[in-house]
Amino acid sequence: MIRYLTSGESHGPELTGIVEGMPAGVPITIDDIALHLARRQQGYGRGGRMAWEKDIPRIHSGIRFGKTSGGPIAMSLVNRAYEKDEANWPVVMSVEGDGEGVERITLPRPGHADLVGNQKYRFGDIRPVIERSSARETGMRVACGAVARKLLKEVGIEIGGHVLRIGGAGYRNWDHVRATADPYAEKGAEHLFTSADESEVRCLDASLTDEMVEEIKKYRKAGSSLGGVYEIIVTGLPAGLGSYVHWDRKLDGLLAQAIMGTQAMKGIEFGLGFEAGGLPGSEVHDEITHDGTTYTRRTNRAGGLEGGMTTGMPLIIRGIMKPIPTMLKPLKTVDIDTLEEIDTRYERSDVCALPRAVVVIENVIAPVLANAFLEKFGGDSLEEILQRYPAP
Repeated sequence: MIRYLTSGESHGPELTGIVEGMPAGVPITIDDIALHLARRQQGYGRGGRMAWEKDIPRIHSGIRFGKTSGGPIAMSLVNRAYEKDEANWPVVMSVEGDGEGVERITLPRPGHADLVGNQKYRFGDIRPVIERSSARETGMRVACGAVARKLLKEVGIEIGGHVLRIGGAGYRNWDHVRATADPYAEKGAEHLFTSADESEVRCLDASLTDEMVEEIKKYRKAGSSLGGVYEIIVTGLPAGLGSYVHWDRKLDGLLAQAIMGTQAMKGIEFGLGFEAGGLPGSEVHDEITHDGTTYTRRTNRAGGLEGGMTTGMPLIIRGIMKPIPTMLKPLKTVDIDTLEEIDTRYERSDVCALPRAVVVIENVIAPVLANAFLEKFGGDSLEEILQRYPAP
């Protein structure tokens, strides 16, 4: 089964990652990984760091002649600005001494891991918390997920996402934007994400794109930040991935863990989701039909999952990202040294990271789906897998 680990800090020399459990023989190139890393760096509302943060993966092991070997895949993403950051963030790499002479950060930001992380690990300086909890770490998660995503692509499973709402923009047009995605997904979820990527906020509706951009401009001027709602669609999934027999094997629970374990995510739903709580059963459940070859559903209100298992219909996930806690206009906090109330300090950051976060979520669910697929159809090599599950 596929698992991965990441390490590194936001302003350290590099992020590193290891993906273990990939079957042998899966074709993969640096470009396959770099594609999604580049997508993660796009989107209106970005902060200044994007001007120099160009992620190009270095692959150190596990891939030979453009195919996976079956061994662990080790990768790194170099921080191109580390020489500049090293002077400002020397504590990240300090191996000797007590950091005397290095500026400590003692003002935790509301809504961030800063204060609780410092309370937990007793640093006396929230800089280590800032460094590791930063969303910069998701760069390596995207790289690791892109590896699993390539395996899914080989068996006809595609993942794509788009933005439904940023702040107040899109709220009144929710159903319209939701329905807009279906024709794209019918051609495969990759067609969905390539179409969404044409919008600078990853919204499929051109008029709402303009509205969302104006919303971001408004809150940038106000010194605040914005979150929103996104949708992920997965196509090509066979029925029966996941299991109902134990709570920790239910696919919806595993997907939720991967998504909610991603920075700034605050909610998730499948299909109708929370809306189902206000509807009668006749308007919630999907009637079953048979076309002479296979079972299908008249609707997909369940979002492609029943009993913790895929139904064979497209998987539909929606999630909520909160506004990021780093803002130009400060909030009140308490200095951990003096215990005095004071304004927070500003760290360079995005105004709205949601368009970028869509790519992160696409990729963090890829290992979960790949593992569910391997559990049912797996083998030690792609050749063996395709003997059990021929590619469409």
